Amino acid sequence: MEEIKLMKGNEAIAEAAIRCGCDGYFGYPITPQSEVLETLMALEPWKKTGMVVLQAESETASINMVYGGAACGKRAMTSSSSPGISLMQEGLSYIAGAELPCVVVNVTRGGPGLGTIQPSQSDYFQTVKGGGHGDYKLITLAPASVQEMADYTCLAFDLAFKYRNPVMVLSDGLIGQMMEKVQLPDYKPRLTDAEIREKYPWATLGKQGRTHRNIITSLALVSEEMEKVNDRLQKKYREVEANEVRFETFLCDDADYILVAFGSSARICQKSVEILRTEGVKVGLFRPITLYPYPFKQLHEYAKHVKGMLSVEMSAGQMVEDVRLAVNGLVPVEFYGRYGGMIPTPEEIVTALKEKLMA
Repeated sequence: MEEIKLMKGNEAIAEAAIRCGCDGYFGYPITPQSEVLETLMALEPWKKTGMVVLQAESETASINMVYGGAACGKRAMTSSSSPGISLMQEGLSYIAGAELPCVVVNVTRGGPGLGTIQPSQSDYFQTVKGGGHGDYKLITLAPASVQEMADYTCLAFDLAFKYRNPVMVLSDGLIGQMMEKVQLPDYKPRLTDAEIREKYPWATLGKQGRTHRNIITSLALVSEEMEKVNDRLQKKYREVEANEVRFETFLCDDADYILVAFGSSARICQKSVEILRTEGVKVGLFRPITLYPYPFKQLHEYAKHVKGMLSVEMSAGQMVEDVRLAVNGLVPVEFYGRYGGMIPTPEEIVTALKEKLMA
């Protein structure tokens, strides 16, 4: 049955993974996401659901274990933080090329390099634009609360299997470490091997009952064949873009100005909107939930009715490029950000909007 608990964002990911039928988690500790692995080990889900939990020897090993589990039609996942996700990029490209479903959680920290253990949103480019090689996409969900850390972990598995594509839950150290009340989902039974063979005929679970072997690979040495693979992928991405855009608005209908922000930044911006409204400034908040597919069309529609937009990020300015693409010159688009682990205050955002768009 559903259960309500007070917990960290990282703990919510672990609890949700067990409850939504995850078959295997393979990960490696790194601050600020280590509680995901620690919570899974403490809960011992192998005793209740049969879920495998394994600390791999590295992030590179983790993502390749996920590849193996996903190839068997299993619900496989990993989590890490920015430098660890960098190490997974080759594996993610292979998984996308092999069209395998899996979930990867990034609890982002400041960079570049080893950087800091404090929260950041500077992995936007790496995630949304494809950090590995080739023309591939990661479906990307950006939670803004501990509740959404749980909800989007379950949604990520559903989308991964719907499209046979890796899904990234792009969070940050702020949401990963904060504690909030969470309503956890009911337990979802894991599929048996027989059920997997019936539901996912592409899975590599042995030859039983089949006249052929399933071979899963991202390798196609003949250029014409590789082009067909890419054609199939691009067709799938267009389907994702048509059907899976998610976003949220706050007081945008009568707004003269709009703040655009995701994740932790969106939470902070909501307070900025409230402050500005008390001063008589009509400001709204547009929050992308899917960073890929990005809500380009929806943001463009709002641009027709406002005087300007401010992209607020915990980075040096990454999502702002997609905001400008969406707006396509209709109104000015400015940027305000803090980086290196620094978190903007609502008052700083209020000042930035006034100076950049109202001066």
